[in-house]
Parts: sequence; C-alpha cells; structure tokens
Amino acid sequence: MGSQLQPAGLRQPWRSSRALLVIPVALIVVITVADIRSPADIHLGPALAIAPAIAAAFAGPLVTGLIGGLAVAAQVIIAVFHGGLATTNHIVQITTLALLTVLVVFLSAVRERRSAQLAQVRSVAEAAQHVLLWPLPDKIGPLKIACLYLAAEDEAQIGGDLYAATRCDGAVRVMIGDVRGKGLPAIGEAALLLGAFREAAYQHRSLPELAAALEQSVARYLADFEQAEEPGESFATALLLEIPDRDQITQMTSCGHPPPLLLSRGSAVTTPSLHPAPPLGLGGLGQTNYTVDVFSFEPGDTLLLYTDGVIEARDGDGGFYPFERRAAQWTEASPASLLHHIRSDLLAHAGGRLDDDAALIALHRTTAAHRGRRPGRIIHADGFRHRADS
Repeated sequence: MGSQLQPAGLRQPWRSSRALLVIPVALIVVITVADIRSPADIHLGPALAIAPAIAAAFAGPLVTGLIGGLAVAAQVIIAVFHGGLATTNHIVQITTLALLTVLVVFLSAVRERRSAQLAQVRSVAEAAQHVLLWPLPDKIGPLKIACLYLAAEDEAQIGGDLYAATRCDGAVRVMIGDVRGKGLPAIGEAALLLGAFREAAYQHRSLPELAAALEQSVARYLADFEQAEEPGESFATALLLEIPDRDQITQMTSCGHPPPLLLSRGSAVTTPSLHPAPPLGLGGLGQTNYTVDVFSFEPGDTLLLYTDGVIEARDGDGGFYPFERRAAQWTEASPASLLHHIRSDLLAHAGGRLDDDAALIALHRTTAAHRGRRPGRIIHADGFRHRADS
C-alpha cells in the first residue's frame, strides 16, 4: 500500500505548482491591459517584475524563466502601444526587466540546488537514525511497543537521546538514555552506548552488572574522545529495565535518569520509586553501587519511558510541560495512539519547537502474568535473586 500511495504524494506538489502559476500569469495580463488603457504619463510596466519574483517562490528556474519571458514580452507590447520600442524609457524598462528576470532565475536555481542538497542530507540523516536507533518492533514478548523521537536540531532526524530493547532469557530488557548535549556532537556517544547495551545485555545476569559494563564502556570512550577544555562535562543518563514474561515484578536501575510513568486503567498514573546512581561517565565522582528498584507491571498497564526533553519543555510563560497530568488523559489508549496524543500536546505546549531532544517509549503489557512472584524466590534491592530458606 505504501508504494501505491507514494506516486500520488509526489504528483501533488506539481499539481499545486501548476495551480499557483495562474497568479503570475494573471498579474501579467492585468498589468499589461491596465497599462495600455492608462494615460501616457502613467507607467505600470515596472510592476511586471512582480510576476517572475512570485513564480520563483514555488517554481523551478525553468518555469520562472518562462514567466519572466512572458513579462518581458508584455513590456514590449506595452511599449508598442505607448510611443514605440525606440523610446528611451521603454528601452530602459525592457532591459531592466530582462536583467531582473535573469537574476531571479539564477537565485531560483541556487535555491533549487540547496533544496536538493537539504533533501539529500535529510535522507542521509534518516538512514543514520535507522542505523543508530534500530526501529523497535511493534511487539516483543508480552509487550506492545511504540516509540517516538523528536530532535531539537533544525532539520535533524537524530540527536543525543537513545533507546533500545532486546530479548534475554524469558524477559525483555529495555534501555532509554540521554547523552549530554544535542545534535551531531552527541551522536558518537549515543552510538557507543547503544552498541555497548546491545552486546552487554546478553552477557550480564543482573541490571547492576549491566550498568557497570555500560559505565566502563562510556569511561573508555570519554578517555579517548572527551574534549580537553571540558573535562567531566560529558556524560549520559540511562534507565535500564528488565520485564519478565511470566512475572509481574519488573526491575529497573537508573543511572541519573528520571523514573517512568505507570499508566493503569481509570486514568491512574503512578511513578515507581527510584534510587538513581550517577550518570554514566561520572561513576568515578561518587556512588558506584547500582540499586535495583522493583514494581508491579500488570497486564493492561502501560509503562511510559521518556527523556528530560519531555518534562523540561517550556511554554511561552516558562512553564514546564505537565507530563503526568497530561498522560493521565490517555491511559486507555494504545501505545501508538498514546504517543501520538503526547507528541501533538507536547509540541503545542512548546510552541511547535523543542529546546532539547526528546524520546519516549510506550510499553503495554498484554498477556496475563503469574500472580505474585515465583515460589521460592525473593528479589532484593541488590538486584540478585535469592532462594528462600526451606
């Protein structure tokens, strides 16, 4: 179906351009007739320069040149009816209009070339985003998933926010993170963190071990690439979650990242308790023990992960986006619909443009889990599973 819709989408701009051509052509006709019918001391011909200028706003250099040629021809007709082509005034007007047409066509060609370059850059940026942020599937295990990325950089598709999810031993591990800064300078560290997660998620049994491995990867990267004039200024926040297929108890470890929102039926929104460790890259500055926090993620609930670009978005009066209150309006929505509502509402709050990158993941649990924890297992805050004494 997508391939069937694409040609129609490509034809539509051309149809719009052809419709807009009526405006400069009509102006040429109206100005020419009005000038011919006006007294000899009234000269409306110079206004013909408006026609190619308008055409350049929506047409390419070829069409703009044709409109300019029509304008010059109209000026010649006006000259024939008002004293002849040999008069100095008409010669100056025709020459000036021809030169202005050439200039407008040149500027139109430059604009078209830059538009083509921008389209290529957008295409490359979109491809880079798909390489960096692999599109998450609509469903992983018992979870329905939707994700959203809003880049703060103008014309950009990627930035410093990141997310990933993978299957590991009967569970889904998810990471959402935020590299300090935005746009291209943050992409290298984001790529490093995503690659480290995709590899380490399969190698470490607990979330604290996984967080420690990510800290080591970021520290090695910063040792090689951190700017000398900004030591200690590069870091990344991250939230790691492990969601078992057959257990309601979900574990999470935060490295300086805000807690998720848990949306339940009946417009109920709660924030699971979180004890964050320092952001990745700052592990040597303070606490290095990573805590595991647990909460119940039941069938029918939706877990909403986000970066601080969402909660720090401001309106015209400087007010922060009331994320929790707004999310409570759509607790019954599907993940895709939920993010659609949030995107529209967030951009409306921020006046159509964010000051920081923003990423969101909506995880909806669909299948029934076993009630309570598995027999004989107790989950402690250290993240390790211990057998209960018999």
